[in-house]
Amino acid sequence: MPELDIVYFLAELLAILLSAKLFGELAERLGQPAVLGELIGGVVLGTGVFTFFHLNDPALALMSEVGVILLLFETGINSDLGRLLKAGPTASAVAAVGVVVPFTLGWGLMTALGRGGMEAVFVGAALTATSVGITARVLSDMGKLHLPEAQIVLGAAVIDDVLGIVILSAVQGIAVSGSLQWTGVARTIALSAGFLAAALWLGPHLSNALVKVVHRMRVRGVLVGAAVCFAFAMALAAHALGTAMIVGAFTAGILLARTDKKEDIDETIRPVVDVFAPVFFVMVGAKVDLDFFNPFDAGNRASLALAALLIVAAVAGKVVSALAVRGRGLNRWAVGVGMIPRGEVGLIFAQIGFTAGLLDPALYAAVVAMVIVTTFVAPPLLKKSLA
Repeated sequence: MPELDIVYFLAELLAILLSAKLFGELAERLGQPAVLGELIGGVVLGTGVFTFFHLNDPALALMSEVGVILLLFETGINSDLGRLLKAGPTASAVAAVGVVVPFTLGWGLMTALGRGGMEAVFVGAALTATSVGITARVLSDMGKLHLPEAQIVLGAAVIDDVLGIVILSAVQGIAVSGSLQWTGVARTIALSAGFLAAALWLGPHLSNALVKVVHRMRVRGVLVGAAVCFAFAMALAAHALGTAMIVGAFTAGILLARTDKKEDIDETIRPVVDVFAPVFFVMVGAKVDLDFFNPFDAGNRASLALAALLIVAAVAGKVVSALAVRGRGLNRWAVGVGMIPRGEVGLIFAQIGFTAGLLDPALYAAVVAMVIVTTFVAPPLLKKSLA
């Protein structure tokens, strides 16, 4: 495919948006979250039903990244900072359990199978990830972002992303040098904490100043343009300081939610998110290799058995994090289920280990299958738990 060919790109984008909306509608009619339909629509596209659809198109990859950034920005706008801070201690406890337990289970499982050492470390690290994008989308579609359980899950997922960057820094050091570089880990922790502290301290002044400027301007679309620019600026600042861009975008949404333009920004940003976010979920689904799940292929059976064990460990490791929730009347099951879906971070861990030669192809395929299955089962389970 010619690079940056507008004809191919528009055809691919047309296929993505149509499959997202059609399968999303079907999922809604079957009582499931629309995001599940979008993931399935991606699986269909990934089978090669359209010859012009190219999974590795860099333009689509960039658009999907923008989609998840905008999704977390919208989630932040619909989150209450007061409730989020109130849920902070509980969210931190949930995040800590949701990292330590999956890592221990993954490491212990690999060690028990006689595959300890670096393999066990990388598999354990891959199990620690949480995809805040999947959970945020389900909660948003259900109109449940205001619930205390939702604030706990979102807070814990964001903390998980920060911890994920720290763990990623550690495993990258192991992959490159063969040993853990504590100075790099400490630097990542300090920069991530510094960004969040600075954002919550300086952010309100910046967001209020932005709103005052918007009040004086008359150009069409100035509000949504300024809001998106603020989200991108915060995302870039987060990346520059060594933490995840989605953490910066989520923080930007939280800060703008405390201004008098919250409702207007929310109303104008939704159509933008409705175009970009489905691209992310469809592309995640399109990366599913259905041939791997064929049990009649003798070469797949060992990997499928290992994948099944990893899936059990991945689900159990996150569900048990709900035990850290304290308080009467809280739906602990919903909190645990909301932490289940893995995402791109889990795949990144596996990719680093595979590229460094620390994971063989069968183990890499099993980890990828774990990420896929946890991503697909979480939306219906979360909807059922909050029904």
